[in-house]
Amino acid sequence: MRVLLIVDDADYRRLLRQHVLTAFDAPVLVDHPPATAGRLPPEFSAAGYDAVLLDHAPAGGSGLEWLDDARARPLFPPVIYLAERADEALAQAALEHGALGVLAKTRIDHRQLVQLLREAEAQQRRALGAFRASPAAERAYLFGKTLIKGVRCIRTLATSAISTVFLAESEREARLVVLKLLRQVSDSTAERGSTFDRFLQEYEIIRKIQHPNVVQIYELGVADDHAFILMEYFPAGDLRARMRRGIVPLAAVGILRQMAAALSAIHAAGVLHRDLKPGNVMMRADGTIALIDFGLAKQLTLEAEITATGEIFGTPYYMSPEQGHGRDVDARSDVYSLGVIFYEMLTGKKPYLAPTPMAVIYKHSHAPIPRLPEDLAGWQGLLERLLAKEPQQRFQSAGEIVGAIDAALDATAAGPPAAGAATAGTP
Repeated sequence: MRVLLIVDDADYRRLLRQHVLTAFDAPVLVDHPPATAGRLPPEFSAAGYDAVLLDHAPAGGSGLEWLDDARARPLFPPVIYLAERADEALAQAALEHGALGVLAKTRIDHRQLVQLLREAEAQQRRALGAFRASPAAERAYLFGKTLIKGVRCIRTLATSAISTVFLAESEREARLVVLKLLRQVSDSTAERGSTFDRFLQEYEIIRKIQHPNVVQIYELGVADDHAFILMEYFPAGDLRARMRRGIVPLAAVGILRQMAAALSAIHAAGVLHRDLKPGNVMMRADGTIALIDFGLAKQLTLEAEITATGEIFGTPYYMSPEQGHGRDVDARSDVYSLGVIFYEMLTGKKPYLAPTPMAVIYKHSHAPIPRLPEDLAGWQGLLERLLAKEPQQRFQSAGEIVGAIDAALDATAAGPPAAGAATAGTP
């Protein structure tokens, strides 16, 4: 039993949960308080739920309007309407707008609620069964030419040399998700195949990492000889879009800390990111971030994009000096990339610009570390430990960055440290 609770009052949600928990074996209840979460995304059908409990006045609005919206969404589950009070006219209006049943909020009838939930569950499963047996299901579950049952394709988000990324809705997860469909790697190229296998292995490791700043991986699978990854969707967009709106210094420091904390967890699991950039830092609605696209994603992309002459398309603004020159990299290479992003968050520009990719790589290795403006000079020491040319001169781990930021914020409490306070060890 999966129930979506569209109710603002947290105390009332807890009461509803108690009713459901005592009647069903291990039910899944998901909160969607409209006052903070807003309307349901227009692409969302909620087909993975068995029932919806809907308040009569979500976010102070009209529950009847929400009912009309629900009826317009294919496969939306049956809705149990929570009326303000016991009133025959109110109940009749809700039924006419598509509610399966109506309960008065002032006094929930437990037996009636359970009966309606069971009826909703049976109704929804019949509807899904009929849909899955129809030709429409095959079209809905088709990603390009690849059929992935139980995942509805909504639209293409992006394409690259190694994958196509779709917005989708997973019935199993009962949420909007991102589906990354990997291009089939030729069996005739052993080295490429090996890289591809390691790519999937690293994503399997990431899937097991439970960290608030690491993207959630819901599923890894293979369909029609194509591997796919089902992961968290971020409607708020990425850090690049956030930077266009401007980021105040302390917010930039907070984002840097979150990125470093995520890297610490990833590195502890034995995975390097190798492709840190604002487009791979996703924003959630609550302001937290999550890192995406780990490990060998960059290596696979480079393999696909390097021409016979060895030219790389795209300017490597965020590469460490050792990565740009093809040397072995370790966790400190990701630390350097964090420094580039940090500088860009603070100043609105990249630290090194040049007309060609190789010129940018040269600057990463040879140009001086840029100086921050006077009003940001308190963070210069931190920046220099991030952007040091030699790995041994940088922070030696992402965890050290977290510690340095915490120490600086504790010392200043209300703002960044005074100019010159950031030392080689702590900002």
